[in-house]
Amino acid sequence: MKQFILLSCLLFISNSLVAQDEPFIYVLGVIQDAGYPQAGCYRPHCMPGWYDPSLRRGATSISVVDPLSRNKYLFEATPHLPSQLYELEQVAPDNDYTLNGVFLTHAHIGHYTGLMFFGFESMDANNLPVYAMPRMAEYLSSNGPWSQLVSMENIVLQVMQADRIEDFNHIKVTPHLVPHRDEYSETVGYRIQGPNRSALFIPDINKWEIWDRNIVDEIRSVDYAIVDASFYNGDEIPGRDMAEMPHPFVVESMALFDLLPAEEKAKVWFIHLNHTNPLLIEGSDAYRNVREQGYNVAREGVRLPL
Repeated sequence: MKQFILLSCLLFISNSLVAQDEPFIYVLGVIQDAGYPQAGCYRPHCMPGWYDPSLRRGATSISVVDPLSRNKYLFEATPHLPSQLYELEQVAPDNDYTLNGVFLTHAHIGHYTGLMFFGFESMDANNLPVYAMPRMAEYLSSNGPWSQLVSMENIVLQVMQADRIEDFNHIKVTPHLVPHRDEYSETVGYRIQGPNRSALFIPDINKWEIWDRNIVDEIRSVDYAIVDASFYNGDEIPGRDMAEMPHPFVVESMALFDLLPAEEKAKVWFIHLNHTNPLLIEGSDAYRNVREQGYNVAREGVRLPL
């Protein structure tokens, strides 16, 4: 057990040791689509966030910063985009870096609605590349207000294909289709390949068992696996049928990953936490259980060298 904790801690410590010219992932948000505290939630677990603004946290988003090309890339455009862009500005300022692309996973509110801030009424961006799968691109170009971003050339849609690499020289990004609620678009996760390391980013997925890829094999093939942890277990929301929210519970993921050696478990970073998830509380039994088993819980500001 102590060995697992030590390996995870060493990985976390290494996050602060990113070489000056080495690309890295920078975590900007870790919460489910609606953030914390959630709108309309005045139950005890949400009230600390209303009382203390410093406890408020934004929806899941990561960035990739490439000092070699002086480019930065955003994964997800969340409703908390303004503050997340500010956090990104602290590590990759606009006068030194170009925002060279926004990658979207799917059309649920926490993953694309922040695009509105690139529009005429706000940033008035100029031809910002937005990478989306075919259905997602069609949805954005055919429905207002998103279509105005396209017609006014605030954004330029770059249509991706599943499993086809988007090559940015030092950084390569590959979308993989994943099963999820696809009312308006497909859903993808991403493999992000840097010069030295690689990462899997899957913030939203239904149960691992119905994916056409083996998540255990995928973890083995990368250096970091930043994966869906919406709910800790099936008892998290009393009175709700958790079958309506078929995400892989954290306890299910840990059981599935249990046979992995310690160095493989240390690759896993749980993200996309619902406002009810006890992993939000670092001193909780759930949090200690995850850490003691050798896994990581993503936090804003974590750096993962690529």
